[in-house]
Amino acid sequence: MKKNILFVVNPISGDLDKTDLIETVQEFATINYFNLEVYETNGKNDLNKIQAIYNELLPERIIVAGGDGTIKMVAEAMENYDIIIGILPAGSANGLSVDLNLPVEIEENLKIAFLNHYIEMDMICINGKKSIHLSDLGLNANLVKNYEQSDIRGFWGYALQAFTTLTESEEPFVATISANNETVNHVARMIVIANSQKYGTGVIINPNGAMNDGKFELVILKSLDLLLIGKIITGNMPIDSEDIVIISTDKATIETDYPVNFQIDGEYCGAQTNLEIYILHKQMKMAVP
Repeated sequence: MKKNILFVVNPISGDLDKTDLIETVQEFATINYFNLEVYETNGKNDLNKIQAIYNELLPERIIVAGGDGTIKMVAEAMENYDIIIGILPAGSANGLSVDLNLPVEIEENLKIAFLNHYIEMDMICINGKKSIHLSDLGLNANLVKNYEQSDIRGFWGYALQAFTTLTESEEPFVATISANNETVNHVARMIVIANSQKYGTGVIINPNGAMNDGKFELVILKSLDLLLIGKIITGNMPIDSEDIVIISTDKATIETDYPVNFQIDGEYCGAQTNLEIYILHKQMKMAVP
């Protein structure tokens, strides 16, 4: 009896052509006796279409080729189903695959996605939206907004926007944070809501994060001068610094004194003054090495 696998592909993620990838996956499925159904996302009602295919096919796993946005959409579609999700990193933001230590080679990734064991991973709910990875208020969200509006893609697009964002950055904001039965005020440049340790670029922002511990971390960056940014980018995150406060909790609220740009998993979500955050423990099963 062949096992059914649903393969969800975002054809435009990361500006890469996926034709070869789809052929490689189909070949792997044939050799290993899987029955593969391919679905290409188009941004129109994908979530409902994936649920409909799932109900018809009842696949053993769903393999996703795309960035964090595509993975999150599939995870939301499968929220009420018991299914293992495998990842083939193929987007411009692949933070989750970096965090799960997935290899770069496609052959290795295929084995993991189709055949390996899995972890039960937490998700974070922020104002009713799901986050699988890292969301933030402040400087990095400004960067994501500028990047989405710019014409230059890839690393140089980010680098250029990072420079612009830093030089044009607004005043720090005051955040009132309630967590673990206490309320504190911090003047901040950026607050990261982290389920994991690293950004997709490999930069570690939350050294003690774990994706299945029932907690998330609020990483509060009080000042962000070029020196501190340099340390963070080179992997020397100074956690004992006065400029950085880390709060670990399973639920929190953040209020800011003026609307601050906010992003979830690399997607700009507008300027916010109030965030309600809680953990969704063991929300999805992810195939890992």
